[in-house]
Order: sequence, then C-alpha cells, then structure tokens
Amino acid sequence: MASSTFCKQKPYDSCWTPKQNKVFEKALAKYDKDTPDRWHNMAKVVGGKSTEDVERHYEILLEDLRHIESGHVPIPNYKTN
Repeated sequence: MASSTFCKQKPYDSCWTPKQNKVFEKALAKYDKDTPDRWHNMAKVVGGKSTEDVERHYEILLEDLRHIESGHVPIPNYKTN
C-alpha cells in the first residue's frame, strides 16, 4: 500500500507523509531551539527532507498554531455519544 501524503496548497511547501510528520514531531521534542545544528539533525532523522524543508515545515506549523490560537480556525463541533 502506498503511503499517503500531507500536502499544503502552498507552492513553497513539499509533501510530507504521515510517518515523516510523526518523526518530525518527535524530533522537535528531542532537538530543542538551543540544539546546535537543530534543522540539520532533524532533517537527518526525518529522511528525504532538506534542512530548509524541515525549517520551513516548522515555520508553517507555527503559523498554523497562531491562526488556531487567534480564533481564525473554528473548533470542530464533535458529536458526543
């Protein structure tokens, strides 16, 4: 089965598989902002992404979080059981 991808509709973002996203999230926890060569280390762990790809992915994540926290993204109305 082929791996599904997560692609933003922005031309400067590349596609990330769910597995790459999970590895990226774990790498963020491991390599904090004070880690020397943070983006290089993360790109190496994620695989298939350049240092620039990883740093851009992080900036997009921060942008998404700012939108959510500022109320620009509606909270889903989940049905309760």
